[in-house]
Amino acid sequence: MGRLSVLIILSVFILVFDYYCFRAILTVFKSWKSKTKRLFAIVWWSYSIFLIIGVFVSIFITIPSVYLGIRSIVLVAFFLTLACKIVFLPFLVIDDLRRVFLKAKSLVANGKEKHTQTVSPSEPISRSAFLIKAGLITAAIPLTSLTWGIATGAYDYKVIRKRLILPNLPSAFEGMKLGQISDIHSGSFYNHRAVGGGIDMLLAEKPDLIFFTGDLVNDMATEMRDYQDLFSKVKAPLGVYSTLGNHDYGDYHFGKEGSPEKARNLQNVIKTHELMGWNLLMNEHKSLKVNGQKIGILGIENWGMGRFPKYGRMDLATKDTDDFPVKLLLSHDPSHWRAEVLQKYPQIDAMFSGHTHGMQFGVRTKDFQWSPVQYIYNEWAGLYTHNNQQLYVNVGYGFLGYPGRVGILPEITIFELRRA
Repeated sequence: MGRLSVLIILSVFILVFDYYCFRAILTVFKSWKSKTKRLFAIVWWSYSIFLIIGVFVSIFITIPSVYLGIRSIVLVAFFLTLACKIVFLPFLVIDDLRRVFLKAKSLVANGKEKHTQTVSPSEPISRSAFLIKAGLITAAIPLTSLTWGIATGAYDYKVIRKRLILPNLPSAFEGMKLGQISDIHSGSFYNHRAVGGGIDMLLAEKPDLIFFTGDLVNDMATEMRDYQDLFSKVKAPLGVYSTLGNHDYGDYHFGKEGSPEKARNLQNVIKTHELMGWNLLMNEHKSLKVNGQKIGILGIENWGMGRFPKYGRMDLATKDTDDFPVKLLLSHDPSHWRAEVLQKYPQIDAMFSGHTHGMQFGVRTKDFQWSPVQYIYNEWAGLYTHNNQQLYVNVGYGFLGYPGRVGILPEITIFELRRA
């Protein structure tokens, strides 16, 4: 089933859902005048239809970059509205089940089709009105929190500092700073100045080398057109090393099958890394030398569990790396660590990933973190260790889908390399 079919079915479901909510609200606010009800109906249905049309346009029509902000607003409004209605739904279902139960009880008791009102007229608010109004108030909670996440969280970059212990680290690398960013998703950005502010924060840390762990774009290389100048500023004395993520291949736009357009788009993504001066590692490694001592920087193409592509070739990346005392691996998807690296490549000292975004929602403090994404990924944010191997998962610089973050803020990671 194609995207168009799925979206049509989803739209029909949403319209039925809208009608269900619309009728419930009118049932509670019976005191409204006919003019008020008519105005409410016009606003309700105009808004719903506008959002559905906006989603179709956003997905199936190429929009000039100057209007990308409007597209983001439409998609956000659609997401927030749907979230609120989903929260509202259980209250409507409970009320309808209560009504059915009362009617069945009355029919049994009276033995006839109609029954008298079950709620006392003197009751200040009926149970139905209470449930629906409670539902409306509860539905406002995700609207408030998610709106706040858009207003304050999308570009609220946080610098997270970690000490990375590598027992075999050559003395020349002792105390060096390694910066990591991940999941830029340039096609989602709508604030050029804010993105630049995050880059300034990274450069202010004066890292000796920088890793970027995939998902430069959402789908198309052209998404970097307005942001390539900013990310070209990301430089470090020992270089910037990068790898590809699942979104960089264009699978979600062109499909998983190969095509000339898809291949050309991928080459343009690769070219963008080159133009920015980043060392893109495609199933290969580089030797990083300082004062005659060296470590290995390895990078593979995307390798993910389940539906995510497995283009990565660890056999190629690790070839001729035995003489490196320390091997650092860039691999976009953290599921790769448990599925392959731990099992087959014990020589990898530390792996650096992104991909999860921390689902852009959750709680993250110095001593505690939680997100719904942890029920999908065993390793989803922060530093993990197993025997002598380590993994760090960066929750991302950008965002995808929902253009905001609640609790899980965009991350710039700064590691201090230590032998002990």
